[in-house]
Amino acid sequence: MDIQKKIQDIVTGYPVVLFMKGTPQFPQCGFSATAVQILKSCGVKQFHSVNVLAEPEIRQGIKDYANWPTIPQLYVNGEFVGGCDIMKEMYQAGELQKQLEKLAMA
Repeated sequence: MDIQKKIQDIVTGYPVVLFMKGTPQFPQCGFSATAVQILKSCGVKQFHSVNVLAEPEIRQGIKDYANWPTIPQLYVNGEFVGGCDIMKEMYQAGELQKQLEKLAMA
């Protein structure tokens, strides 16, 4: 399967997807750990995570998919939200909570 198609299927197959280093239980970098904490702080109890360290083709492919050079990457309803810094900014402004709240009500 084409890696871009696989990524698109993952991104559109779940309401909240986090491409990260490690797992939510055992993040393998500080940025991924912060991203998980932000999602939990927003009340997201379940989200789909992809450990890019376990899948090198996805690790590179996701950077190309979003045209975004870093990991973690957050997708909500198939849309790229951003990386750790953008998640932090959106969280501090209250924007991320609103975006994820709509999801919980849907």
